[in-house]
Amino acid sequence: MSFFKDMVKNINDENVHLLEDGGNSSEFTGWIDTGSYMINALCSGSLFGGIPNNKILGLAGEEATGKTYFALGMVENFMRQNQEAGCFYYDTESAVTKEMMLLRGIDPKRMIVSEPSTVQQFRYMALQVLKNYREAKNPPPMMMVLDSMGQLSTSKEIEDTEKGSETKDMSRAALLKGAFRVLNLNLAKCRVPMIVTNHVYDKVGSFIPQKEMSGGSGLKYSASTILFLTKKKDRDGTDIKGNIITVTAAKSRFTKQWMKAEARLSYDTGLDRYYGLLDLGAKYDIVKKAAKGWEMPDGSKHSERKIYDDPERFFTDDLMQRLEEAAKKEFSYGNTLEEEEETINEIRENDLIESN
Repeated sequence: MSFFKDMVKNINDENVHLLEDGGNSSEFTGWIDTGSYMINALCSGSLFGGIPNNKILGLAGEEATGKTYFALGMVENFMRQNQEAGCFYYDTESAVTKEMMLLRGIDPKRMIVSEPSTVQQFRYMALQVLKNYREAKNPPPMMMVLDSMGQLSTSKEIEDTEKGSETKDMSRAALLKGAFRVLNLNLAKCRVPMIVTNHVYDKVGSFIPQKEMSGGSGLKYSASTILFLTKKKDRDGTDIKGNIITVTAAKSRFTKQWMKAEARLSYDTGLDRYYGLLDLGAKYDIVKKAAKGWEMPDGSKHSERKIYDDPERFFTDDLMQRLEEAAKKEFSYGNTLEEEEETINEIRENDLIESN
């Protein structure tokens, strides 16, 4: 063991270390709550997790699928977890206002907004921010948001437009890929998470209709988690109350890929933290679907709307613990300890039968 420690010491490079000693820039130190228990589980395998607090998250979807809403919700949770934390927000759509931040419970004094119009401007600004952050003494936690990547142009595209040229700029995807390749390591070293929202388009030539993110493969390779968002109307009779957002983990380093979860985005009350837990509970026989609602573990029956309108009453600590165990089974990689023990016991029994 001393040989490897001596090797690291002799190399004398801050980027080289024994994993046992910590200091791994890619190792996350906690989770950022998404605002939804089910989306937390989809990303981390735990209802009480979320997204890692030092990696890139991609939120992709068509217009009005809640990309910015989810991003701002995570910013609010991040800042609430640490009263000194701040956010550097790259707003390419000129949509962010002080009033919007106040409505979402975000302190505008801890929000820095930049409006880059090109990939080059965004890359330069982001690297300068990270350089200053890394050189600062004991800086507070910080998050970055790029909203949205799809609106970033290039210097060449702007020049061609000014000249009246209709030639398509083929360099944009390569510039974005290079930008994220450089940013990825810098973000990890600074332990700064970044949320990137992006548009999607229909993939041409696929037998089954599929959606593809715009901007090339840069975000695909750099993000640790990519969530695809689609929506449908949330109706109460003939009234439309909001949207049901289906979230698909197109990429995930912490949970099973291509798993899905639903979240409800209400026009009146915002994101429903508990929505989707009943369906998860039914799948694992924790609650049961009744004729006109749901049967809870205590045998009582209630309508779905009643349960979600008063969640603290129905989702007790005991029920949440059982749902947490179900979420781990549903979204996490590998077997649970109980499944592993059952497998080992089954192998032993088979070995015993064969030996006899």
